[in-house]
Amino acid sequence: MEGCRRVPLLVSNRKAYVWNVDDIAVIRTECRVCGTLLGTLPHLSQQNAFLGVPLVLQPEEAVLLVDKELAVLIDDPAAHSSPELVALERWNSEWKELIQKQISALEAKDARDHSKDRSTSEKAQQKREQREARRAAAIANKIDTDAGPVAVKDPIQAPRPPQTVPAYTIVVPGTSTSFSWYTPAPHTYTTIQAAKDAGIWSYPSDLTERAKCAVFRDLWDKGYYMGGGLKFGGDYLVYPGDPLRYHSHFTATVIESPNKTVMPMEVVAHGRLGTATRKTHLFCTWDEKAGKVSYVSIEWAGFG
Repeated sequence: MEGCRRVPLLVSNRKAYVWNVDDIAVIRTECRVCGTLLGTLPHLSQQNAFLGVPLVLQPEEAVLLVDKELAVLIDDPAAHSSPELVALERWNSEWKELIQKQISALEAKDARDHSKDRSTSEKAQQKREQREARRAAAIANKIDTDAGPVAVKDPIQAPRPPQTVPAYTIVVPGTSTSFSWYTPAPHTYTTIQAAKDAGIWSYPSDLTERAKCAVFRDLWDKGYYMGGGLKFGGDYLVYPGDPLRYHSHFTATVIESPNKTVMPMEVVAHGRLGTATRKTHLFCTWDEKAGKVSYVSIEWAGFG
C-alpha cells in the first residue's frame, strides 16, 4: 500500500506486539488493521474500559501485514542484549538530565506566565482603587451639611488564588528502540517463512489456520476492517470502516473446506443470533485448490 511504511512487529512467545503509539496509528489509519490494546493506563491501573499499549495483533493480522510488505517481524527477546553496568549508569544519568532539563524549561515558562499574570493583576487592582476613589469623591461632594458622616468602603481586594504545587508533564523514553543494547537488525524477518525457519513464528500451521488467513485477507482486500467475533458467535466482526466510527455489519465464520458439513442447527443458531444483534452472519468457505473464498449470508426471517 502506498504511503504505508513497514511497521516493526515485536514477536514474543509467538505473539506479535506493537509498543510504539506512532506505529499503532500507522497500522490503524494507513494499513486498516486494529489489533487489541492490552496495557493499563497510568494512574488507572484498576480499570479495564480504557486500555493502552502494548497492542497485540491477531495472528491473521500479523500474517497479512507481513505478506503485504507492510510490516516486519522482530524476535524481540533476541534483539535485547544484556547491557553492561557502565551503559546502564550512563543511560540513567542521561535520563535524569533529560527530565531535569524539561522541568527547568517548564519552571521558567511557568515563572514568565506568573509574572505576566501578576502584572495584569496589579494594573487591574490600581484601576479598581482609582474607580473607588472617584466614586467616594463623588459621594462626598453630594453630601448634605445636615447629613451624618458617610463611611467609605475600602477598595475591594481581589481574592488571591490558593497556592498549589505545579504539575508538569515530562516526556521520558518509552521504548527500548533507542538503547545501545537493542539491536533488532540481525533478528528482523521480512517474510512469514523466514520467521518460521527461525522458530519465532508458527502461524498458519494447518488447513484451518490457512483458511482463516485467506478469508481475513480477502475481506481486507474488499476494504473491510476486522475485529474479534467470539462474543457474537463467529471468527470475525466485519466493519465497513474504522470500528471507532462504525458498527459491524457482519459476523463471519470461516469454513476451511467446501466439503465440510455444516449442521442445520448451526445455521439456525447463527441466523437467529445475527438477527438478534442486528448483523448478517457470513459463512466464509475457503477452497484451497482453487484459491478462492466463497460467501453465504444468512438472516432470520419471519413467515406468516
